[in-house]
Amino acid sequence: MTQTRMTVEDIEVFIEGEGSETLLMIHGWPDTYHLWDSTVEALKANYRCVRFTLPGFDLAKPPCTPTLKQLTATILRVADAVSPQHKITLVVHDWGCIFGYEFAAQHPDRVTRIVAVDIGDYNTPAFANSLSTSAKLQIFGYQFWLAVAWKLGNLGAVKLANWMTRFMAGKMRCPNPPSAIIWQLNYPYAMRWFGLQGGLSHTIRVAPTVPLLYIYGERKPFMFHSDKWLQMLAAEAGSEALAFATGHWVMVQATEQFNASIAKWLAYK
Repeated sequence: MTQTRMTVEDIEVFIEGEGSETLLMIHGWPDTYHLWDSTVEALKANYRCVRFTLPGFDLAKPPCTPTLKQLTATILRVADAVSPQHKITLVVHDWGCIFGYEFAAQHPDRVTRIVAVDIGDYNTPAFANSLSTSAKLQIFGYQFWLAVAWKLGNLGAVKLANWMTRFMAGKMRCPNPPSAIIWQLNYPYAMRWFGLQGGLSHTIRVAPTVPLLYIYGERKPFMFHSDKWLQMLAAEAGSEALAFATGHWVMVQATEQFNASIAKWLAYK
C-alpha cells in the first residue's frame, strides 16, 4: 500500500491506507510522526491514516515556538487538506492529546471521535484534586527541568540543554535514541511554566462531546487523569478506558495489544 505525501504550509503530511474514515495522528514529546509507524501498519488496510510532525519537532528545520492558536490552526489546516468533506478521528498521545483536545473543543464539527493515549482530563479541577503532594512535586520537577533546558538552549547553552533533555528522557524511559532528543523539543514545557507564546492557561477544559477511547499505562509514578475521568468514560455510550501494564509510551511497550485494542474499538459502530 503506497504512502503519499502532501505539504501543508511547510509541514510534510504522510497518508497511508484506504477506507472511508480518516485517522489524524498527533504525537507528543519528544517524538515525530514515526511514533505511529506500527499503528499505521496495523490499521491502514481499513483506515486512511494521516500523520505529521508537530511544528518545532522536526530536527531538520530551525527551532520554532508556535502559539497554542497556531498549533490548533495547523491541525485544522491538515484536517481540511486531507478530509475536506468529512469529519476525522483524532489519534493522539502526550502533548498531542493536549493540542488535539483543544482542536476538538474549538472545531467540534471536524471531529467524529477520539483515541487518546495516556493524557486525560489534565486541566480539570478533578485532576488537580486527584494528585498527591508527591505527584505534584514530581510533575513540576520533570516539566520545569525540561522548560529550563529549553530556556538554556534558547540562550545558546546548547550542550547543557541537550544533556538535561536527554537525561530526563532517560529517566522517563523514553524509547527514542538520544540523538533524536534535543532541547528545541521542550517548548511545550516552556509554554506551560514560563508562559512562552501566551502559555497554556487559556486552554478549554477537557470535556469530550464525542466517543473517546482512552488508553493509558499503569506502570507510572502518577497518572494524567482522575478517577472521575474514568467514571465519565465508563458511563458514556461508545466511550471506553483501557489500562495497560506499560509506562507512558503504550504503543511502543505493548504494540500488538495496543493496535488490536484500537482496531476493535474503531470497528464498533
